[in-house]
Amino acid sequence: MHGASTPSASQQPVITQPDPARGTEYAALLRQVRQAGLLERRHRYYAWKITITGLLLAAGWAAFVLVGNSWWQLAVAVFLAVVFTQMGFIGHDAGHRQILGSRRGNYVLGVLHGNLGIGLSYGWWVSKHNRHHAHPNTEGADPDIMLSVVAFTAAQARLSKGVTRLIFRYQAYLFFPMLLLEAISIHIASIRALATRAPRHRAWEAALLGSHLAGYLTVILLVLPPVKAATFILAQQGLFGLYLGCSFAPNHKGMPILSAADGTGYLRRQVLTSRNVHGGWLTDLVFGGLNYQIEHHLFPSMPRPNLRRSQALTAAFCQQRDIPYCQASVAGSYAQALRHLNAVGRLTRLATEAGSAAIGP
Repeated sequence: MHGASTPSASQQPVITQPDPARGTEYAALLRQVRQAGLLERRHRYYAWKITITGLLLAAGWAAFVLVGNSWWQLAVAVFLAVVFTQMGFIGHDAGHRQILGSRRGNYVLGVLHGNLGIGLSYGWWVSKHNRHHAHPNTEGADPDIMLSVVAFTAAQARLSKGVTRLIFRYQAYLFFPMLLLEAISIHIASIRALATRAPRHRAWEAALLGSHLAGYLTVILLVLPPVKAATFILAQQGLFGLYLGCSFAPNHKGMPILSAADGTGYLRRQVLTSRNVHGGWLTDLVFGGLNYQIEHHLFPSMPRPNLRRSQALTAAFCQQRDIPYCQASVAGSYAQALRHLNAVGRLTRLATEAGSAAIGP
């Protein structure tokens, strides 16, 4: 392994504020947001958020050791699943440079919360998330709609074969159960990415990711016998993946899918493909601010606590220009997403029937 020196700030991919020159509509809205001071850093907020989350993580592992060889560890697994997801939200904010003005500072926070804290490669995730933000819900460009186990478009459903087609057919019913495997999926993707990345990046991130995996497994196996250890890991990682997936699920699923050649301007592309989830402070806490998906996509570097303040301004701006602005309740957002997945899944049946008819008796 190469020396684990911190990669230079210029080498780190980050998700920054888009260029206002991309459109006069966006420039006008961005001017209002800046004048309201909504892009200014919220250092005190993040200092408290990071401190409290870190203390909760420490408390969770302390409770794990104190509870010892007991099935009550399943309650600890639930608690740690929640804390891991909250750490993921902080890593997400660091990736968008919401926390600090320094690119290097955000990178350090990102790898500490991602690689070391929850076992996710920060560099791999930022690269993937950059592509999503640049081309949300765009065929052939958004990695979040190019999954092997979920079909988002008619073409994906009709071109599927074998087991994949069967999964697509029932994907609306399998969606939440499949999220139980999300944490395992991101661990595997992180390890695979680090095996193929440039040495400077690989050494720094691999060291932290390896420390997380080694520490996680060592503590669990020292405290619990094999059966309980395996049960704890499955419960904690499964619920972590479920919570993480449920936080992102309402954002774009069921919203318009754009073709690769679509020429929609930046502001309209971001608004038309995103959905907000309305609610109070608890919704904000549970979703880590991702419930303001429209504002987040328009202003990726906006600190999380400012998203709520920008929501009314953005909604009014869209209303003045007759731009559809989608909001739904928590239940309503999941219902819309599942209806879309079910509609796409039904297309596999039509494709199967068409193929059977073409073959003939």
